[in-house]
This record gives sequence, C-alpha cells and structure tokens, in this order.
Amino acid sequence: METQNEYHSKCVIIGSGPAGYTAAIYAARAALQPIMITGMEQGGQLMTTTDVENYPGYPDGRTGPEMMDDFRKQAERFGTKIYFQHVDRVELQSNPKRIFTDAGQEFTADSVIVATGATAKWLNLESEQRLRLQGGGVSACAVCDGFFYKGLDVAVVGAGDSAAEEATYLSNLCKNVHLLVRKEEMRASKIMQQRVFNSKNIHVHWNSVTKEVVGKDQVTGVKIENVQNSEVTEIPVQGFFLAIGHKPNTDVFKGHLEMDEIGYLVTKGKSTRTNIPGVFASGDVQDSVYRQAVTAAGTGCMAALDAERWLKEEGLI
Repeated sequence: METQNEYHSKCVIIGSGPAGYTAAIYAARAALQPIMITGMEQGGQLMTTTDVENYPGYPDGRTGPEMMDDFRKQAERFGTKIYFQHVDRVELQSNPKRIFTDAGQEFTADSVIVATGATAKWLNLESEQRLRLQGGGVSACAVCDGFFYKGLDVAVVGAGDSAAEEATYLSNLCKNVHLLVRKEEMRASKIMQQRVFNSKNIHVHWNSVTKEVVGKDQVTGVKIENVQNSEVTEIPVQGFFLAIGHKPNTDVFKGHLEMDEIGYLVTKGKSTRTNIPGVFASGDVQDSVYRQAVTAAGTGCMAALDAERWLKEEGLI
C-alpha cells in the first residue's frame, strides 16, 4: 500500500554532489517526485574546489560552489524536494524503505539512490587545510587541478598506485614533481613504480613526512622531515597534491549494502543496482577509479534510469 505524505517519495536520493543532483534531475523529469537529503557536505567535494574547467558546458570555467548551485536550481526547477539534513539510520529491506535523519525526521521511499560520495584523506596540518580552503594550491586531484601548474614545480604525498599515477600525470605538465614517500619503499605496483622511476622530472624523497605547507595565500614550498635523521628541508613548489586515499561515505549503510574491503558500494555489472532490490548507488561512493564530476553525473543519470525501470518492473509506477 502506497504511503501518502510529504515525506514519502517514489525515489529518495541520499547525497547532493554531481551524482545526486543529476539523479534528481532525471528522476524528477520521469515524474518520480524525488526527495533529496543533502547530507552534511551539501554539494560534496566540489564545494571546496575553486575552479572547475574540465566540466563540459562551462567554456569559461566555474567555481565548484557555483556549479553545484546551478545543479541544485535545475533539480528544483523540475520539482525535486530538497531537505538539508543528514541521514544517520536506514532500513532498506522494508517496503517502503525507511530513512531516518539527524533532524528526527523519517522519510519513506519505494526506491533509494545512494550518492554520498567519498572524502579525500588529508594530513590535517593547519597550513594544509588553510591553503586548501582558500584555494591556495592544495589539492587531492591531479586530473582536476594539474593544468593550473603547467610548467611549475609541485609535490605529491603518497606511496601507492594513486600517488604514482598522480605523480606520473603531473610529470607531463609540470617542470618538477617531488614525490614524498614516508618509508624507504613504495606500496605501488611494480609497473607503476617503474613509470615513476622512468620519469626524469619525478624526484622521489624517501623516508620523508610533511611538516608544513609553506605559503600565506599561495603554496610556495613544503617543509619535509627525514624520519631517519630528523633533518628538515624546504622544497620550493607551487602546488601540493595529496594522494593518500579516499574514504567512501558509507558508514551508515554497513550491514545493509554490499561493500568492497575499503568500503565502496558494490554495484552489479554495468548497472547501478546494489545487492538490495530498489537501492542504487552512483558517483564516488561506488567509483574508486575515475572520481570526476562528469563521471559522477553520468552514473547519477544511470541510477535514476535504473530506479525508474525497477519501479515499473515492480508495478510501483
């Protein structure tokens, strides 16, 4: 029996980044009257991104917050109801599915799209966070921001495949790339390490930890400490990239949705379907590979289409 109240929807979307908003646009145009619950980070990672120049349709670029505001307006234009709350409990096996928020509100849904994204891991240094938040040259995405450092010197922190990939990517754009590795060896696969060692402008600093990102308004250098002899040196750089991993925002779904060993939601084949019928996952919460706004938006579209088809299959629309 269909629940009829303002807190029930054919489709509830949890999360408000490019994936969530795109899912909302498609779901609304399919007359599913979607409800979006934004979460604590409204707009996702793009809310702390200054310039976005690689998203199609914005030839002059756009700031992350401006782009997310555009997405929000478009979703609302087609009738999406947006609630600025945070989900702290779910019951996804029930029919309808039940979603509880920190505001004490219960939402019910015939289908759910999870688009809660992933959060980059930071060193949590004061200087790092200050420069990151003011757009001063600290980033966790070389593909997103590497272009701004063409011909300049940058530093990359990390030792895994992601760090090796980011450093190699930046080496094609930047004059010098300083790869800061905490131990005396890398965790990256052999082939990725070889690419690093074969790049003449990548300089690996072994046994090195970051003490401070130098710069008042813009990164001018990085202070590193050798963990073996405690020697502190400063390297002049104009960009500082973190590549120490991401944490998918999936804690609330543990015990409900299938995840990999890191916590990313597992989807079936080329679809956005999860292990629970009627629950779909899109964006960075299920993508540990690409992590781009445009790919997140693409899977948001897929999730809305998958949800609409599932609702038709179940006779719910």
